[in-house]
Amino acid sequence: MRDRRDILLQAVGLGASAYLASASALAQSEHKEPELPKVGQVLTLPETSLLSGASFKPALADGKLTVIYWWASWCPFCMVQSPHIEALWKAHQSRGLQMLTFSIDKTEQAAKDYLQKKSYTFPAAMLSPAITRVLPKPKGLPVVIVRGKDGRVKHAEAGEMFPEDIEKIGQWV
Repeated sequence: MRDRRDILLQAVGLGASAYLASASALAQSEHKEPELPKVGQVLTLPETSLLSGASFKPALADGKLTVIYWWASWCPFCMVQSPHIEALWKAHQSRGLQMLTFSIDKTEQAAKDYLQKKSYTFPAAMLSPAITRVLPKPKGLPVVIVRGKDGRVKHAEAGEMFPEDIEKIGQWV
């Protein structure tokens, strides 16, 4: 037969477990990354300082196709995709393509070192809380959003893209 002390301890344990489970679920929902924006949705771009020392001003993208790309130096899928993003940039920037990429690396130096090591020239900034308030990073990595000349989302994809799909973006410039 169980005594009152065992029953109380069991009840406290169950209550604590339920509390911890609900607190954990709440914390996860509060920090959940947003879903990809929908095609046709207006996409506002932030003003930001680039790792090169230059600035990106949203007016640069007015009336131009703009590729937004979230990446990290440690991401294996980004390592495969980034050379194709660079090739897209090199092939179409002279035709008006705009690009704004965001590193989610922990340090600016890690992102700069990676860009330099790989000889990437696409415009890159560090993701920051200020940028996230204007343009939240969707769930996943890498993430590519193509903003049409009209300022609306033309394409949005999380995860590694096929090289030929990245090349097709150049047809929209």
